[in-house]
Amino acid sequence: MRLTRVAALATASALAFGLAACGGDDAGSDDAAVSGGKSFAAGSTMERLNKAQVVKVGTKFDQPGFGLKGLSGKPEGFDVEIAKIIVKELGIPEDKIEFVESPSKVREDVIINDNVDFVVATYTINDKRKERIAFAGPYYEAGQNIMVKKDDTSITGPDSFKDGTKKVCSVTGSTPAEEIKKHVKDVASQVVLFDTYDKCRDALKGGQVNAVTTDNVILLGYIAKDETSFKLAGDNFTKEPYGIGVKKDDTAFRGFINDTLDKAFQDGSWKKAWDDTAGKFGAELGTAPAVNRY
Repeated sequence: MRLTRVAALATASALAFGLAACGGDDAGSDDAAVSGGKSFAAGSTMERLNKAQVVKVGTKFDQPGFGLKGLSGKPEGFDVEIAKIIVKELGIPEDKIEFVESPSKVREDVIINDNVDFVVATYTINDKRKERIAFAGPYYEAGQNIMVKKDDTSITGPDSFKDGTKKVCSVTGSTPAEEIKKHVKDVASQVVLFDTYDKCRDALKGGQVNAVTTDNVILLGYIAKDETSFKLAGDNFTKEPYGIGVKKDDTAFRGFINDTLDKAFQDGSWKKAWDDTAGKFGAELGTAPAVNRY
């Protein structure tokens, strides 16, 4: 009888242990699901974000095809899709992304002040910006162009502003704003700056300015939405490599994003992101750019 009781106790203990072990496995599975099955170096930005399971991404809300806040209340476009590709590699669900509006003039500030974890916002890579932040990428190369009213034949390119009679609009803190200053006779009277391109478009439509200048793909987005009002004037006159902004000294995170971009170039997700967004406006994607691992 005593042996029977001992055997019963042993069986019960074994069963309890087995259930506990199964419970441990389930907990481990849950942890893996929460983290997206990803593992990152201790102390890295990737590990921090993966554990938090939330990420803040800076983008624009007024860029058709790249980052435009639509009826859903969330920004949509190529930049948004690129951000989603990166976040997926971090093991974070798409619905855990918080998009933070980041106009041109504040893009460096939101990175430095920790308002966002990274910025994807038609963000041209240049040396001046590299003094404050770092760039992964590029993931796309645009070119600056000029948008005018549909019936305007007087503006054919940047040299059309050299006579000093025409006003051109761009956005404060943007690369196009600085570039167009090289082509006008008088900056103070000819270059009009706003905080968003929507305001430039409205000023052009209302006759307050004669043209809007920024990257061709952004302008094509506006034209696609109002073909009877606007057109491009001439060819692209610069090259604008778009990069992803991160903290200046975060080499590991920059490397992770570069690896993610390389993977997206090869697996088709980069092209699909384009085809589903900016590609619908007729702009060419071209070949995948070589990321700059400086």
